[in-house]
Amino acid sequence: MNALKAALVKLFLHGFALLPLGVSRAVGRTLAAAYWQLNGAAARVTRRNIELAFPHLAPAERDALARDSLLATGELAAEMGWVWLRPWPVIAARIESVEGAQLVTEALAAGSGVVILAPHIGNWEVLGLHLATLGPTVSLFEPPHLVALEPVMRRARERSGATLVPTDSRGLARLLRSVRQGGIAGILPDQVPRSLNAGENVEFMGVRCFTPTLACQMIRRSGATAVVGTALRTARGFRVIYTAAEPDVASEDIHTALQAMNRGVAAAVAQAPAQYQWEYKRFKVRPREGRDVYHDL
Repeated sequence: MNALKAALVKLFLHGFALLPLGVSRAVGRTLAAAYWQLNGAAARVTRRNIELAFPHLAPAERDALARDSLLATGELAAEMGWVWLRPWPVIAARIESVEGAQLVTEALAAGSGVVILAPHIGNWEVLGLHLATLGPTVSLFEPPHLVALEPVMRRARERSGATLVPTDSRGLARLLRSVRQGGIAGILPDQVPRSLNAGENVEFMGVRCFTPTLACQMIRRSGATAVVGTALRTARGFRVIYTAAEPDVASEDIHTALQAMNRGVAAAVAQAPAQYQWEYKRFKVRPREGRDVYHDL
């Protein structure tokens, strides 16, 4: 069964890779619009997250943002084949602008390692590809559930020069060593960790949620320069943005550091709220403090 699922996913990716980028995005939006009407689980989670993160918006505004977000997720899914399977120069040609790259290159030139905090907004695959062109880049890689897709994902993510390492103790050690030696590490700052020892409950956009400690610990231990990176979707391609993280992400107090990191993610979300991955249950609290915000979905 898994072999069949993997074959279907590959067919999906290759099919969309053959389409022009604008066409694949349009198809993705159309499919997502149909799904929105069905009010499936992803739509319900998106609505709940928007309610929690934007309580100041009127109900109609929150509903419109939730719908736009799900359509953007449809675009992301549909363009993934294009991003993964087209040659890197083709992808690079669609990056219309790059802002703040000097934050990375100047730090590397000064001998400092760089930790890139890459939230789930826009197309983080494009960000990873661009990042590897700025300097030696090592990123964590968690093998997919469908094992047959691992070679596809590895080729896709390493083809502009990045090195992927596993999410185990050896991989983490290599990631830290790379940063200490003046390289780049890409880390997701907004993924709910599986282990209770890998995160703390702190506020994100006014809501307490389980936040990973890896990035802040690595920044503090290595003395690396911390930068928030995004690759936002534009009408014809992508816009890559690098911004300096708050100095407090390196704080000795882990809660202070995590709050600073989450403010950086929130600032990235403010650049394009609809392009954030709101269908992900970001506001999980571990250990739970009261009722789960997703209990009735």
